[in-house]
Amino acid sequence: MDQDTAKYIVNYFSNLLTAEERLAIRHTHSIIKLGLDSGQANNPKAINVYKKAGWLSEDQDILTLLQDGYDSFELTIAERILLQNPEVVFLNKCPNCSKLARTPFAKQCRFCAHNWH
Repeated sequence: MDQDTAKYIVNYFSNLLTAEERLAIRHTHSIIKLGLDSGQANNPKAINVYKKAGWLSEDQDILTLLQDGYDSFELTIAERILLQNPEVVFLNKCPNCSKLARTPFAKQCRFCAHNWH
């Protein structure tokens, strides 16, 4: 599975994520927003606010999910979702070039501009 397909599954079938996976995604987004991923100067007050709100996690189970990086985590959960729910996950592929459309409801290919309305 490629990274685009994994992102598609995680974004459009997020209702199939476990609670731990949701927390791991929230944690990653918060780290990026605070600039902790790039080593920029951080604000300890903001970090404490995020921790109190539950946006940053110190739970080892959550951090273990992310230990190989977010892209690897995303691939792992997308594969799990596809394996456990093949009847629910719909990969909307272009009938012309067979590439993945932008959304499950898209009717125009972003790669070849084919229109299947």
